[in-house]
Parts: sequence; structure tokens; C-alpha cells
Amino acid sequence: MPVYVYQGLETGNRYEFEQRFSEAAYTHHPETGEPLKRLISAPAVIFKGSGWYVKDSKSPSSTTSRSESKSESSSQAAD
Repeated sequence: MPVYVYQGLETGNRYEFEQRFSEAAYTHHPETGEPLKRLISAPAVIFKGSGWYVKDSKSPSSTTSRSESKSESSSQAAD
């Protein structure tokens, strides 16, 4: 379940609550009744390293040579 960050409007304290996507956002703290607002935060997913750009993908010739070598090895196994 995702974790959402809320801030108390009266005290300024921050709270984290696990909630389902289908649940409505809290307007008051479940235990104290303090008014809350949900804060927007950065996602926890970070993409690092190579391979995330079109220029980093392999050329079509290297893909063809792999499929050719697989077909050759399978035809040799059939003999």
C-alpha cells in the first residue's frame, strides 16, 4: 500500500499514513482529530544507469545475429 504524507494545519507536524488508492484522503487525524492536508512528495522510483535512452539500445544487426545463431544451434541439435 502507498504511504501518504500529511501535515497538521494547527501544529505543522507531519504524519505518514498507509492508505489504499481507493480510500479518500484524510481531512482530520484519525486519533487526535487535528485538521490535515495531504502533501505532494517525490516518487520513490529512481531510474539510474544506461539503457534508458533510444541511443543506448542495441543495433538491429546484433539482434539478427543472435536469432541466426539460435536457429543454427537448433538445426544442429535436430541432426
